[in-house]
Amino acid sequence: MAARTPTPTAAPVTAERLPGLRERKKQQTRDALVQAAHVLFLGQGFARTTVDEIASAVEVSQRTFFRYFANKDEVALAVMAEAEDYFIACLRRRPAHESPLQALRAAIVQSWLELGSEHRSGPGSITTALELMRMIEETPALLATHLRRVTEQERVVVQVLAEREGLDPTRDLRPTVLAAVFGSVLRAAHLSWTPEQEPTGPEGMVAVIERHFDQLGPALAGHWRTGPRQGPQ
Repeated sequence: MAARTPTPTAAPVTAERLPGLRERKKQQTRDALVQAAHVLFLGQGFARTTVDEIASAVEVSQRTFFRYFANKDEVALAVMAEAEDYFIACLRRRPAHESPLQALRAAIVQSWLELGSEHRSGPGSITTALELMRMIEETPALLATHLRRVTEQERVVVQVLAEREGLDPTRDLRPTVLAAVFGSVLRAAHLSWTPEQEPTGPEGMVAVIERHFDQLGPALAGHWRTGPRQGPQ
């Protein structure tokens, strides 16, 4: 009798056989750490919050925390860092016919609306993000780290604008000047926001941003006095 060929059996379903499963679990843990950190930071302050408290809130070890974040500063800035990266991605996709300022403005509005629609409430909401920004402004160590990242982002914006316009930013200063002005106006808009403003949510933040950029032209090129301009005395 011929030897019977064994009937193939299905291999067990494992994380390795499900592409992306492990990555999704890691992302879930990371998101949970960020959210727990934000709740603690806003509830008791950045200085009083420890890494152990953040890890315990998610029921993981300190060792697990440090697999995702180098320190407490990094988890505090995580949402801002991701939002900044998302803005750059939006800027790269803006249509070529838009002027540099139009592209910047449209990209930041798109970023706020799209990110805001994903997080209407809770630790990842617009309100929480802006409250964290105020905490960053009031915490010298965090502010220094945040401003270093903002400087790096500004350099990326310069490069993206130069590529869009076919310019050499070492010879043409317009991308550098516009990136610096844009970043300053945006920071001013963020700091002027309050939770009581109408409309609420991402639309409210966009309205604040738009009002600030509407004043950019008049502030840079207009005469500020309401009466006739006085000539030389």
